[in-house]
Amino acid sequence: MKKQSIKAILIDVGGVLALGESSNWKKGKFIPSGVHLNMAKKLKISIDQYLDSIDTNYVSAITGKISKQKVIETLSRNFGIDSKKLKKFYIDSYKKNFKQNKELFNKLFKLKKQGYKIAVLSDQWFLSKEALMPEKIYKNFDETIVSCDVGVRKPNQKIYQLAVKKLKVSPKEILFIDNQKWNILPAKKLGMNTILFKSNKQLFSDEKWGNLWK
Repeated sequence: MKKQSIKAILIDVGGVLALGESSNWKKGKFIPSGVHLNMAKKLKISIDQYLDSIDTNYVSAITGKISKQKVIETLSRNFGIDSKKLKKFYIDSYKKNFKQNKELFNKLFKLKKQGYKIAVLSDQWFLSKEALMPEKIYKNFDETIVSCDVGVRKPNQKIYQLAVKKLKVSPKEILFIDNQKWNILPAKKLGMNTILFKSNKQLFSDEKWGNLWK
């Protein structure tokens, strides 16, 4: 398939555009890593106590079922810490555990200049979005579809359908890039082309789509 058959690149943030911990979710089960272990340390509590404190509030925040203000107020009360200090702890922890994938951003913006649409499809809650998706960078994307803003998360088919609708192209004209297999499957089922991201080197040398980046 020629690269001209692709009209849009749809790409994940955590673990792809923001390199660091790949995910806190393994087959639907929450596994604490990076940011959350760091937060428990900052708050001087055990990881079990930390997880009990965030409980359903964190999960609800990922799909926007609880507002940014409400989740911060609730967590600050649970942790017994000032809300502004708690927010700073989270922002600092995300920035410490992730770095922006500058090489991939440059490739994407080059493709945009060539006429391709570029868009984000990412699961984030309000504070991870604030830390990992700076406006000065992400304003350059044609679409940014983030779970906490749209009320649904991967791998729910609805968020992929929303991406197709916003991009105004057919699924077969989209190349979706994500670092989790279970997020790739619904995109394939919908008819999108997909790449399971492991590294920039692997992405740029992909047997089928490597020429896209040259």
